[in-house]
Order: sequence, then structure tokens, then C-alpha cells
Amino acid sequence: MVNIQSIINSWNNEKYIHTLSDILEWVKLRNRQLRVDIKKTTLSKCFPWHYDENSGCIKNEQGAFFKIYGINQSINGELISQQPIMLQNEIGYLGILVKIVDDVAYFLMQAKIEPGNINKIQISPTLQATKSNFTQKHGGGKPAYLKYFLNAKPENIIVDQIQSEQSSRFLGKRNRNVIVITDDDIDEGDNFRWMTLGQIKKLMRYDNLINMDTRTVISCLPFSLYSNDIKSIKSQNELPSINSYVKIFNYFNDYKMHNDITSEIVSLNSLKKWHYNDKGEFVCENNYPFKMVFCDISIEGREVRHWCQPCFEAEGIATFGLIFKKVNGLYNFLVKAKPEIGCFDKIELAPTVQIEYGIEFDTDIVTELFFDRYKKNIGVNTNVLLSEEGGRFYHEQNRNILLEIKESELIDLPDGYFWCTYTTLNMLCQVNNVLNIQLRNLLSLFEGDF
Repeated sequence: MVNIQSIINSWNNEKYIHTLSDILEWVKLRNRQLRVDIKKTTLSKCFPWHYDENSGCIKNEQGAFFKIYGINQSINGELISQQPIMLQNEIGYLGILVKIVDDVAYFLMQAKIEPGNINKIQISPTLQATKSNFTQKHGGGKPAYLKYFLNAKPENIIVDQIQSEQSSRFLGKRNRNVIVITDDDIDEGDNFRWMTLGQIKKLMRYDNLINMDTRTVISCLPFSLYSNDIKSIKSQNELPSINSYVKIFNYFNDYKMHNDITSEIVSLNSLKKWHYNDKGEFVCENNYPFKMVFCDISIEGREVRHWCQPCFEAEGIATFGLIFKKVNGLYNFLVKAKPEIGCFDKIELAPTVQIEYGIEFDTDIVTELFFDRYKKNIGVNTNVLLSEEGGRFYHEQNRNILLEIKESELIDLPDGYFWCTYTTLNMLCQVNNVLNIQLRNLLSLFEGDF
């Protein structure tokens, strides 16, 4: 049975199976032992990927994994944006196994490399696999511990949510975020270590160490569903705000009903301002947050050790910022309703600030305050570079900032912003596709004073 207090104990407790320094040394050792060779190539040499003239997309010859099309976005028939976009309709697993020892939950974490990781090894969920992976369409072996997630009993499931991923790069992509309790005696082996939730959160303070998939799964921990059972966790021990729910969903539903923006999948080669440069990269002639590159990859220790694939490479570092404050002793977070070109249901809740590199944005009292305080280092609680999805994005890292302000500040907000308690956001995270990946990742960093 789920014992949420064991998760809280895991957050606060200092009973470790491995110390923090042992975990850091383990990651260094795995990096030294791992042989990796990743180099850029061109589409013509990126077998078995190719441009399919009939469908207008770049795809794998099996039609598995993902495809890359073009997408046009228009208002009343007038084109406002066009770009490449990834279609990955299959839902994969992002799963963490948990065991409970002496009323403390331990999370089984993996030292895993993805081809796009900027620093090789990052700490990942127990299971991180697309459906194509775990059905072995790549010709390799099945991922470790898959059976625990395929055969999980409801009474052993802590989290089971289908959540969205980067909607500026993917069209409607979602993955299944799962945390499952096991009573089995599991041998860690070389690539896995048991960690407490507190250790995972401390490791999130290191640049590019805890990967995106771990962060999103951790953000789904359902504290709000067990508030009556939780001891000594101040900011979650209150009811969600019904007023916030009504305001947010009213805004969402108005947008979904009345906005005039339409998106259309088109042939990749029809994108007028995109072309291949002399390096074989697919780039925009104007400033754009990313380009498409092609990689030849050799990595030891994976289900498949050599393959080629396209990736999106960021042109710079984006800024994701979340403002928070205490109101009557409770943490409140400032979030913003944000539509994105590939959003599964048009619009989601985003951080206070979500600004892609190279994109102009309209300033308001919120963004002005955020960047003023950030530049002066006033109220900055967390400031860390964290990687995005290394399986599809090449060397993408973005700045994640938690910034605290006074209770009296930002009372009157511009349209589309909302103050929400931690419990309200945590409850909304139990609903599919309400909080976007950037907001979930920032919430996973939050520690508070529990």
C-alpha cells in the first residue's frame, strides 16, 4: 500500500543507503568507464533515416520512434510561424521503482547517457523507454525492470500520469510518468543506486546532473491527495484553492473556444525560411531557438550500441523562472497560461517566465520585476543549468530559476497570470496535461522549509 509519509520521510530523513559523495563519485566513475563517440553527420549518411517525398517528413525506415514534419501556424489564414516539429505519437514509460525500509522511501535511480546529453551520464529514472524501445523495434534487448511497470498492481502505484513534454519542439508528445513500490530485493548492479528524495533534490542543485525525465516524474508525487495523512509538511497541509481552479479553467476554456490560431502539418521541405546549410544542418534564415542536426552515435552499455538519428539542437540557453512568495505562511507560486505550437490541448500552465533563446518577448510588470531581481541577485533561491530531453535534443541546457518576492508584491497581475498554492499546483499535476514540462521541472526543484 502507498504510504505517503514514507515519501515525506525520504525528503527529510538522513538515513542513506549511499551518501551524497558516494553517489557523485559513482557518476564520475561511470563517466570514466563509459566509451562514447558522437559526431555530427548529414541526412544522407544518417541511415536508416531519410526524407520521404510522399509524406513530406524525415522518418526511420521502420516508421518507428518519431518523425519530423513541418508545421505552419496561422491567424485567420495569415501565416505567423513555421518550423520543423517532431511527431512521436507513442507513449513511453518514465518510471521509478521505490522500496520502503523503516518507513523511508528509497528511489532506484539510473546512471544513463542519452546521445544529446551535454555531459554524458545523468541521473535518470529506473525505466526510461519509448514504446518502440520496450517493444524492441530497435533490435536490442528489453530495458531493465520493465516488468515492474507492465505488471504493476494498483495498490503499489504512487504515481501514474500521462504528462506532456516540450510543446515548442514536439506535436502533442506525452509520456507516462509512473512511480511503483516493490518489495523485491533488487541488486543495484553497476548502473543503478537507491537514493532518498532528499538526496535527489540536493543533486538537482548541480548543473546537468538530474535529467529532465527524473524531474518530471518527481514533480508528480501526489502530496495533495494525502494532506490529512502528512505530518510536518507545512505548505502542503491545506486544501487546494477552488477559486484558483475556476479562474484557471475559465481562462483555458475561453482560449480553447475563442482563439483564432490554427496549426497545420506540412511537408518539411515546404518551410520557406528553412534550408540545409553547408554543414548539413537544417536551419532558419532568421533567429530561431533551435536547428535540426544529424548524429552518428556509438555508446557502450545501451540496448543498441550504434545508431544514427536526427536531433534538435538549441541555438542558446533559454530562461525558465518561477516566482514564489509566502502568504499567511503558505507558499504561493506565480504561473502563466501559455499556448504553444505543439501543445496537446492548445494551452497549459507555464512558469512565470519561459523565454526561448533568440525570441523577442513582450515585457510587463512581472517580467520586469523578475529580470531586475535576477540580475541583482535579490531573492534568488535556485539558479541552475539543467538539460532537456537528451534522447531528442542535442546539448540543450536551460537556466532554471526560483525567485522569492515579498508578500505585498505583484498583487495586481496582468491577464493570464495566476497565484497558486503548492497544493493547488500539486493537485493540478494529478490531471493530465495541465502543467507544462517547464513548470513541473521547476516545481521539482522546490524544497521549502518542510
